Amino acid sequence: MKRSLFLTSIYLINTVFVTSELFSSAEKRDDWERIVGGTKAANGSYPYQVSLRLYGVWHFCGASLVTPRVILTAAHCVDRLKPEYFKATVGTNQLRAGGTSYAIRKVVVHENYDDYIIKNDIAIVFTEDEIEFGSKVDAIELNDEPVEKGEDLVLTGWGTTSYPGRLPNDLMEIDLKAITYEDCKQAHESVNAVFETQICALTKAGEGACHGDSGGPLVREGRQVGVVSWGIPCARGKPDVYTKVEAFMRWIENTLYEDDEDHLKYLNRRKTNRH
Repeated sequence: MKRSLFLTSIYLINTVFVTSELFSSAEKRDDWERIVGGTKAANGSYPYQVSLRLYGVWHFCGASLVTPRVILTAAHCVDRLKPEYFKATVGTNQLRAGGTSYAIRKVVVHENYDDYIIKNDIAIVFTEDEIEFGSKVDAIELNDEPVEKGEDLVLTGWGTTSYPGRLPNDLMEIDLKAITYEDCKQAHESVNAVFETQICALTKAGEGACHGDSGGPLVREGRQVGVVSWGIPCARGKPDVYTKVEAFMRWIENTLYEDDEDHLKYLNRRKTNRH
């Protein structure tokens, strides 16, 4: 497949940035305030949600809080992006108000990330300072068990509400259903490869992820199963594709241990307490 055709067929969902024109009127905000087919999330309802922002201002990707210093996102969000160029904002469901921003110390992109076929699309971001937890800020547990067809999943993010489109101010949520690897692979056979290290979700046309949702968490019963990676822009009735967290648990644990084994101890404590 020629690269030019490839890029017009699928999308990495992080290409639209906030501009001064974005919130020009209350009437326009009302039109934009929904993920494609989703609803506004209640304040404080997703304390693990992170907004990655260029220079701490312009949202470009979602992410999730894993430990007080560790954030999980998509590789395509931060690949070749220097830590000093962005910050992580937590503790708010609004892009224009509230929350606390933290400087980034280090970015680790999966060593086998392939941006051509969009494989191993996962990265870990380490904050400079420890993130303060509270009622609106907390870590998400990572899923290490298989996800079956038809299971209920929840996606949250500040992605655009249409294609092309602009970012909403409020965090949006949408209920999705897991589909099988075989069904997802078949749905995208003429577009791009789907790998067993990915998980797919879908409900119907008009519901799904869009630009700005990239890197954000797909969750089952309070545990993160996926990281938003790519899809057909936007909510056209094809399944969205997510990096499967379960398939990368060993890589995540090794990365945390190599940086500071305290990160891994925190992760393992949460896992032990769960059982």
